[in-house]
Amino acid sequence: MLRFYEGQIQGIEIVALFSGVCKVNAAIASQLLIDVYGVTTIINAGTAGGMDPKLGIFDTVISTEVCYHDVAPDILTAFHPWMETVFFETDHELLEYSKTAVGKMELAGEVFWGRMVTGESFITEEGRQRIQDEFAPLSVDMETAGIAHVCYVNRIPFIAIRCITDTAANSGLGNFEENCAKASGIAKDITAALLKELARDMEEKSAAETTETDKI
Repeated sequence: MLRFYEGQIQGIEIVALFSGVCKVNAAIASQLLIDVYGVTTIINAGTAGGMDPKLGIFDTVISTEVCYHDVAPDILTAFHPWMETVFFETDHELLEYSKTAVGKMELAGEVFWGRMVTGESFITEEGRQRIQDEFAPLSVDMETAGIAHVCYVNRIPFIAIRCITDTAANSGLGNFEENCAKASGIAKDITAALLKELARDMEEKSAAETTETDKI
């Protein structure tokens, strides 16, 4: 029931799709990417709600670590996948590529690197305070931790790029719908720029390996 698009971006072979809303849909899509297409990296691009007061509409959050805000911690630590903490860490190389890429861009908003949380509900003011007290995240969405979870158990490098559509000051479904298209475009542009940096690095490593082979 999902439509996958195969092609190239910045010379890199990619498979892209719209997973649908919520953790389960995102997890299904992620596992299919791994099992059917054999992807070696997953980039989750989309929109999110701003949790930290410093975030404004069309600012972007790039994940350093991700967790659920609606799953009991011992579900992940006492049982499979027996994690040491509840946080799924972003791949460090992808983080560096993202920083290099953003440094070369002019964007509508600012970019922040930090913690994202995921849960299957649109955040109310009461729920917002609980999440802030427990996790102090930059942003919240309904898919990212599900994707990170799948990547963790499959040992696949992962990063999330989420542009803000709504905040505590500008909350509600109406703000999300009004800002979704532009925010999605910003996340897409950053993703393409990250892929450009990844492609450049791959070319440099390939050239270096060729030089070493020639020497031998």
